[in-house]
Amino acid sequence: MGAWGVGTFENDTACDYALEVAETSNLSKLESTLDHALASDKAYLEAPSAEEALAAADIIARLRGRFGARDAYTEKIDEWVGRVGLSPSDELVEKARRCVTRVMTQPSELLDLWTESDEFASWRSSAEELLRRL
Repeated sequence: MGAWGVGTFENDTACDYALEVAETSNLSKLESTLDHALASDKAYLEAPSAEEALAAADIIARLRGRFGARDAYTEKIDEWVGRVGLSPSDELVEKARRCVTRVMTQPSELLDLWTESDEFASWRSSAEELLRRL
């Protein structure tokens, strides 16, 4: 796991994903990421897909003006949020909520990885905080 912290953007996959989103001008990449994670339904959700889904959900919260941590890892996506001025639909926000819940529900590789770590409670708290921001 290429994570160095429990926050949404404290892993390589989410940071790379945010940079990709920052090169777009609409919400289609976010929506397709959420759709991909939700399509896993009862199948095993791989960690990279889960990390991208959490990042997409966090970006949607930011688009609604509900920013979480703002630091060097989020600088580019925060600039993008301010520049594009997009507003996610209620449907997209609901998909984001469902994705966060999906990542935190078995079968989920990311959940497995964090469950095995000493920082599971902090990671779960971070994900729950993201749900509240949505």
